[in-house]
Amino acid sequence: MSLLVRLRWPLPALLAWGLAWGVFVQSLRLGWGSTAALLLALSLGVGLSLLGGTWWRRLLIGLGFPVSLALSGGLSLPAWGWLLPLMVLLLIYPINAWRDAPLFPTPPDALNDLPNVAPLLPGARVLDAGCGLGQGLQALRQAYPLAELHGIEWSRPLHWLCARRCPWAQVGQGDIWVADWSRFDLVYLFQRPESMARAVEKARAELRPGAWLVSLEFEAVGWSPVVQPDLTQAKPVWVYQAPLAAGVNRD
Repeated sequence: MSLLVRLRWPLPALLAWGLAWGVFVQSLRLGWGSTAALLLALSLGVGLSLLGGTWWRRLLIGLGFPVSLALSGGLSLPAWGWLLPLMVLLLIYPINAWRDAPLFPTPPDALNDLPNVAPLLPGARVLDAGCGLGQGLQALRQAYPLAELHGIEWSRPLHWLCARRCPWAQVGQGDIWVADWSRFDLVYLFQRPESMARAVEKARAELRPGAWLVSLEFEAVGWSPVVQPDLTQAKPVWVYQAPLAAGVNRD
């Protein structure tokens, strides 16, 4: 599967669609029912979509097989049968994940300089709020090898996969907005600009003095970071410390 990540776009999508078609045709040859064969191929396609580099590429990879199948007229299904692609997509990408961050992966070395700004004692508790497939946890482990790492993920399939990719972390399934952040010395987020205000309010209410809130790429507008990040980087790291202080308007 790592091959899909390295290939130039749109080759990953074409390869994923071809694999899904191959599984679908082979399942029919083995005597599987059409619905079972469709569900297996859909699951493969959506699973491969997790390797897409962006949200739209993941959607294209996941939807390519069912759309091409529908256009080909190669399968006769009852009307409800065409709800299967949507059901599989919603299983991997539940609705509330669309409202928050739709599986934004953390680059491998994005947090390497974080300990210089937000030092932690050995055994400190670090939370990746919305851990997806575990790229953020892996980057946090690289930055804080002696920390106790935790992750929370709403999607059950992603939670299951993350827990197996990161056996050294404590990965739970749940809602990051319901989880108690007060237990952690650092909370890491890679959300969206629209959800940052909500994250700041939760951090102000729950983080104990001295704890850190770290956001990759997206600023908590109106609040003062500990240091001004290098804005020339593709994904700057914004670091805040509780109690959060209001920043100066830079307009």
